[in-house]
Amino acid sequence: MRLFLIRHPRPAVADGICYGRSDLPLAEDAAACAARLRPLLPAAPLYSSPLQRCRLLAQALHAAPAYDERLREADFGAWEMRPWRDIGRAAIDAWAADPLHFAAHGGESVAQLQSRVLACVADIAARHDAAVLVVHAGVMKVLAAALTGMAEAEWFRLGFDYGTASLIEDGRLVWHNASTTADNAVGARVAQ
Repeated sequence: MRLFLIRHPRPAVADGICYGRSDLPLAEDAAACAARLRPLLPAAPLYSSPLQRCRLLAQALHAAPAYDERLREADFGAWEMRPWRDIGRAAIDAWAADPLHFAAHGGESVAQLQSRVLACVADIAARHDAAVLVVHAGVMKVLAAALTGMAEAEWFRLGFDYGTASLIEDGRLVWHNASTTADNAVGARVAQ
């Protein structure tokens, strides 16, 4: 399957705030982002998180996007919309010690996020050879890990920029963080 992953544009939230499932407006124009990304994308079904930071871009990219709750960002529970500095070093260290299973914040663990996202992509793959997903960085990371076999230490560090596209095909991250066709050409060369 060819899976084109797009991270939503920058949301309207202050730097240093923990957010996941919170439904934030955009700080950037979805139409301008869509215009940059459209040349990178195939004519394929588009699936999106229903959160507005993804939904608005999905609507700008595709005439009939499909929304799936399983593509939402991770739920950070009591940490949602709190400054990271106020969460406390001990809590963050506990999360870092077991990032796949930590859920003491009352939200979901990375393993739970990955389980629901992979179930969604399995349903999509059963219907399509290629698809475009407009999603969140956490969703992109768990997909990259599962679909490419990346080691945990590698995919936790993997970064996906706002308003960019990445391609996973045949178990390989072919290119990532492209926002123009020129970026795609560079990314494709680097990945080979």
